Amino acid sequence: MAKKAMIEREKKRERLVAKYAEKRAALKEIANDESKPMEERFKARLKLAKLPRNSSAVRLHNRCQLTGRPHAYYRKLKISRIALRELGSKGEIPGLVKSSW
Repeated sequence: MAKKAMIEREKKRERLVAKYAEKRAALKEIANDESKPMEERFKARLKLAKLPRNSSAVRLHNRCQLTGRPHAYYRKLKISRIALRELGSKGEIPGLVKSSW
């Protein structure tokens, strides 16, 4: 049950990142523009800080789509090594041949 919650939490973060991506990029551009006055850059930083934390792309983490496991993640398949091994043993991944597991 906790696995499902982590997967859902990660999906929610992905939605928030997509929703606020343009706004976040515009505020960062203003905040980092040295030609703008200091007050305007400071206001942009404050607005950036008021955005939801989970709307930052840095907060995203690769997780297994089946188990929610964050470690030993295969990007191409979007699953962990453990899930890969189980599916491979069952023959559910086309082209994957079980060697000596």
